[in-house]
Amino acid sequence: MRILLCNDDGINAPGMAVLERIARMLSDDIFIVAPWEEQSGMGRSLTLTRPIRMHKLGERRYGVAGTPTDAVMMALAKLMKDSPPDLILSGVNRGANLGEDVSYSGTVSAAMEGALAGIRSISLSQVYSKDGADEDVSFAAAESWGERVIRPLLDAPWAPRTLVNINFPAREPDQVLGVRVVEQGLRDYGRTSFEQRTDPRGFDYYWLRLAGAPQTPGHSTDMEASRDGYVTVTPLHCNLTHPPSMAALTALYGGE
Repeated sequence: MRILLCNDDGINAPGMAVLERIARMLSDDIFIVAPWEEQSGMGRSLTLTRPIRMHKLGERRYGVAGTPTDAVMMALAKLMKDSPPDLILSGVNRGANLGEDVSYSGTVSAAMEGALAGIRSISLSQVYSKDGADEDVSFAAAESWGERVIRPLLDAPWAPRTLVNINFPAREPDQVLGVRVVEQGLRDYGRTSFEQRTDPRGFDYYWLRLAGAPQTPGHSTDMEASRDGYVTVTPLHCNLTHPPSMAALTALYGGE
């Protein structure tokens, strides 16, 4: 099994080293093609107005001066054109990709690009407490549970153009309660705000402050299950059409 690894935190991020160790439990045939620098929050953006440069860092290891989507495209269209991967793993992201994070996330977008190409693709993220510095983020849950969560997916049937989004809770491995398959949640964006500050030159600038997550009956979403201590597994699909609205809109324009 040939596996392509990507992320959005950058090729030298700690989560990439964790992902590589997880992947090598599954196969020895590993390619790494990832952004040269951090590209968090880039979503499915493409580099269209400047050239994309690529750095070879070692055998089957490349850094791309572009977005996660650029990196996957470069891998599939050039580096692995004649020997495409059987599986794409993206991550392990430093921080959660829960709820509507999936539409902003470069980590999820790299997996989505793979899904659009017809390749089985999985995004993986490590939730962490906001207390402490980023360099103190522990990937222990992802490292311990990663192979266990991925392996059952390898031979399972998948619908076309779908991907799986996995989040590991902010807990030590022995405190993780198990795995839950849950739907994507949604924050209450009516409570999102910006914190205004002033720089030394007297100009204002702003930090985005995300709203807290709502509660649903039975804690049925990825955000709640993650807080409860579960590894969350959420199937996503690339087709954004909303089928229930098709008939109403067709009738609105005089069709049948």
